[in-house]
Amino acid sequence: MGQKRKACKEGRKAIATAVADRGGAGPRITMAHGAGGSIMGSFIKATILGNLKSCVIQGKRPEVPVEALDDAGVMDGIVLTTDSYVVKPIFFPGGDIGHLAVSGTINDIAVMGAEPVALSAALIIEEGMPLDDIARVVQGMGRASKQAGVPIITGDTKVVERGALDQIFVNTAGIGRDWDVLRKDLDIVRAHRPHEGRWLTDASVRPGDVIIVSGTLGDHGIALLSFREGYGFESTLQSDERPMNDLVAAALNAGGVAAMKDPTRGGLANTLNEWSEKSGVGIEIDEETIPLKEAVTSACEMLGMDPLTIGNEGKVVLSVVPELAEDVLKAIRRNEAGKDAALIGKAMPKKELKGVVLRTVVGGRRIVDPPAGDPVPRIC
Repeated sequence: MGQKRKACKEGRKAIATAVADRGGAGPRITMAHGAGGSIMGSFIKATILGNLKSCVIQGKRPEVPVEALDDAGVMDGIVLTTDSYVVKPIFFPGGDIGHLAVSGTINDIAVMGAEPVALSAALIIEEGMPLDDIARVVQGMGRASKQAGVPIITGDTKVVERGALDQIFVNTAGIGRDWDVLRKDLDIVRAHRPHEGRWLTDASVRPGDVIIVSGTLGDHGIALLSFREGYGFESTLQSDERPMNDLVAAALNAGGVAAMKDPTRGGLANTLNEWSEKSGVGIEIDEETIPLKEAVTSACEMLGMDPLTIGNEGKVVLSVVPELAEDVLKAIRRNEAGKDAALIGKAMPKKELKGVVLRTVVGGRRIVDPPAGDPVPRIC
């Protein structure tokens, strides 16, 4: 309950800041509105979706529309996603903004169950940025593209006045398509229980599903925070950012995966709460089984943070029919990126459990609320 009160307090503070900062145009945006938590969710629903909903044009309706707030949208069998990266600093332990941008967009396509096909990339560069640093960023994009086997086929470059932004921002978009392993996976899911639609969406979790995480949580956010603020953990902890499409393919090939998501801003807590809300289920997780590195645990204890709310850029959370959970876990663990994968909980009927609940190591239970904002801003 302490976490819930803290989240509510943060939410009230952000709203009060917005109201107090009124100008001629009314309330202003705050950092919390883009941090991936409950404040951002409310902002998107009210201001973005309230004015921009998928419309039916010439009888065509999206399979996965923008208002579903999934990691990608789907139209005529084409999966499309886009993301903008403003990470600070642009070079950090284990990665850089270019590698991160390509990896993150590929992951958003992959967790829908789609095969990533191609990417676009756009650079917005501050006047005065060293050309060598720009080259390093683009080299990072190239490495991630080759690592994932997904080409960058188009792009754009803009330069703005000195001081108009912080060095460089990167926008990437990607397209994906249906493929054999997804159809095989969903046939297996439907053999065990109903599954609507052709994709793995946030609304596809059902009671009885087993929750799996592909590895240790919080690595990216804490590595970035430590390096940025100089807390001293950077010698042992690196970002987990990487393309995850090969691991996703392995999980789908094992079969029985009903939903997937990469727990970026807001971490595991935000991911599971989105699933709970959109699927209408309760989710119980076991603290003892959640994989965490000692450096992440130590940093969170020192800074008063909850590791479940820390963002990740190279992890996947999966909801799997219980009969296939062990098979999927074994398939993930055979991939280098999934060697620390673990079963951490299950979905339950909403009448038995509301929201997300953590069963603690001492035998108690606590509610896991979505964070009001990301405790580590600008991690992606």
